Amino acid sequence: MTRSPLNKKSFFSRKILLGTTIAGAFAFFIAGIIFWGGFNTAMEATNTLEFCISCHEMEENVYEEYKPTIHFANRTGVQAGCPDCHVPDPWVHKIVRKVQATNELYHKAMGTINTPEKFDAERLDMAKRVWKTMKETDSRECRNCHHFDNMKPEFQAPRARNQHLNAFKTGQTCIDCHKGIAHTNVRHMLSDEELEELEKPNPTYIRDVPAMFAEGMKRVALKEEADAEAEKLALSEAKASEARRTEAAVDEALALYKAKNGKSKAIKASAINVDWSKASSRQITLFYPGETSIEWVLNGRDHGGARPFDKGNDRCVTCHDKETADMGQKMVSGEKAESSPIPGKRGSIPVTVEATHDNENLYMRFSWDDGDHAPVPFVEGGKMDPANPMKLAIMLSTDDVEYTDRAGCWSSCHHDANKMPHSPDADTLSASPFAAQLDFSGGVSKYLKESRTKIEVKGRRGKMRGGWDKVKDADALKAEMDADKYIDLLRYKSGEKLSEDGHIFAERVMSGGQGAEFEASLKAGTWSLVMKRKLTSDQPGDIALSLEQVYNFGFAIHDDYSNSRFHHVSLGYKLGFDNDSTEVNATKQ
Repeated sequence: MTRSPLNKKSFFSRKILLGTTIAGAFAFFIAGIIFWGGFNTAMEATNTLEFCISCHEMEENVYEEYKPTIHFANRTGVQAGCPDCHVPDPWVHKIVRKVQATNELYHKAMGTINTPEKFDAERLDMAKRVWKTMKETDSRECRNCHHFDNMKPEFQAPRARNQHLNAFKTGQTCIDCHKGIAHTNVRHMLSDEELEELEKPNPTYIRDVPAMFAEGMKRVALKEEADAEAEKLALSEAKASEARRTEAAVDEALALYKAKNGKSKAIKASAINVDWSKASSRQITLFYPGETSIEWVLNGRDHGGARPFDKGNDRCVTCHDKETADMGQKMVSGEKAESSPIPGKRGSIPVTVEATHDNENLYMRFSWDDGDHAPVPFVEGGKMDPANPMKLAIMLSTDDVEYTDRAGCWSSCHHDANKMPHSPDADTLSASPFAAQLDFSGGVSKYLKESRTKIEVKGRRGKMRGGWDKVKDADALKAEMDADKYIDLLRYKSGEKLSEDGHIFAERVMSGGQGAEFEASLKAGTWSLVMKRKLTSDQPGDIALSLEQVYNFGFAIHDDYSNSRFHHVSLGYKLGFDNDSTEVNATKQ
């Protein structure tokens, strides 16, 4: 039977899957598009900076903290807004985060954080939740913008590139170091246990060093090598120029004197006869260290490089050699690690260090500009040591002393030493059973970990940091000294014209040893100090220097009549003999 055209079904009436007509399917499809478009529009509308700060809780608190940061405004004009850091890009994770955000609507209604006071009370808990999430995702939202594969280490500070290299190798992630970069940082409010758990490396995050980063590190090494050669050449030329000026000035002075008196004037010769043109030379910038003890260095709460220093054996100079002046300024101003700043005190002192030897003696010359006087507000008369405008101390050690291979003399500076935050008072010291054994007349002096049974590093549960009262027994102390676990210490006092030879072990002892010769002068605003020290010695506390060995070297200058910890210090460097691989190379005469 032929179907009548009047009874023929239209195209849209045809049934398809599960009896649904094409018209119904099309209508459903259109409705789906409209629904999805509306849903996506609503999703994106709630995924903007403007939406995030539309409530006063965000606008008056975190938004004001965020505006001064580089994520809000910077030289390139690229902005990372609230959703860039707090809403995942992957769709499934984004939906999960949006569902979780409904909890925030409840707290909005309850007024949980509707005042600055309430917000600050909840700030740490909110921050911990964000840090935990970012740790669990390997800082996914950071990595949406900051790609490891595109990092160029030559544009990073030395500390940053070394920390990134360490992170690749150990399994650390962005949030381990970069808390508080867009909001008020409350990292210091974490307990030590929370901090250690949150920032410990995750082996699953270990990654190969990206090719671009590795190539960049090679370029950095080549540039630093070239810069070192250029610095060496510049210092050599400066020395030659200085020698010519000095010779010309002496000749002129002698000629004038001879013309006036008809005879030449006898010039006192130096007792330390050295051809400094044969010495190596480099500049070392000393900096004001504030209250940064070895406990401070080892504690991750204080020092972001604590883990690579302690676990990875990274040296302080690896990260900080080029930034000592900036570090010193932060501390001398009281911005960081200093509770008693001295107004006007300089934060750093660039020092030219020259070193040479003649197979029998080590010769060193230190030259630097004298600074302006900055009266000390907490000392009568403004001068801590009125008898001595300048003191210079030199410290030498072997790797037998723990931490000196990385930190130099920092291993002897403790949080409970005189004038440091946890120094015991005079009554506590005089009542101590160690008062008869150690000299506490000037407070707790420098000492080494090897002389103590325990050093309190973190100061948990109110404990004082350090170990002044944990001295080992006499037999144990003797065994450690016999194993050369001490720092050789040489010091010169300019006002008293006094040279001292001592050592640091259970305390600082400024006597003994074979001694060293010093000559110091202040001319035309420049200090010059020359030291002559025999290489060999069999005296207690002295280190016998071998031309084949490398030693840990550091020095400190007490300028402007300063005393105690209010000095300028160097990082720990390596001293060698005719050894170009060391930072301070004593070349042969």
